[in-house]
Amino acid sequence: MTSDSRIGPPLFGSERETLRAFLDYHRATLAMKCEGLSDEELRKRSMPPSTLSLLGLVRHMAEVERAWFRRVFQDHDAPMVWSDPVDFQAAYDADASTRREAFTAWEAEVQNPRRVEREAPSLDQAGHQPRWGEDVSLRTVMLHVLLEYARHNGHADFLREGVDGTVGA
Repeated sequence: MTSDSRIGPPLFGSERETLRAFLDYHRATLAMKCEGLSDEELRKRSMPPSTLSLLGLVRHMAEVERAWFRRVFQDHDAPMVWSDPVDFQAAYDADASTRREAFTAWEAEVQNPRRVEREAPSLDQAGHQPRWGEDVSLRTVMLHVLLEYARHNGHADFLREGVDGTVGA
């Protein structure tokens, strides 16, 4: 990791500002964990039989962003990026993937939730989670995705250390 250009969440702010900032902070953390690595290094797996890799995490988080924002608030039948039907595990297999392919998809998916959140009148905006058959609030979706990033950024810490020994932030 060459630099830490992440913007930390506010110490004081509204609920919405705080959720938005923490989500963007964790998105930036995942990108930072991948900085300076080749495609081959990004594809390095954690341990057999797992297909988990940094590139796989980026692909998985593109699927998460799509499943929790596009499919909940816009198009319940939108196809996933790397699987049909919905299979979050498929994204982890990044053996044939490249940084360009994974990050292009992930960055596109990240832009959509930012727009959804920005345009929503409140965090109580309701969407429908087709996998659950239940309505959910934007607040719940943002918290769910934030928790996904937090968990997977912990994985990214270990994966990055396994690639080149880099630890920390």
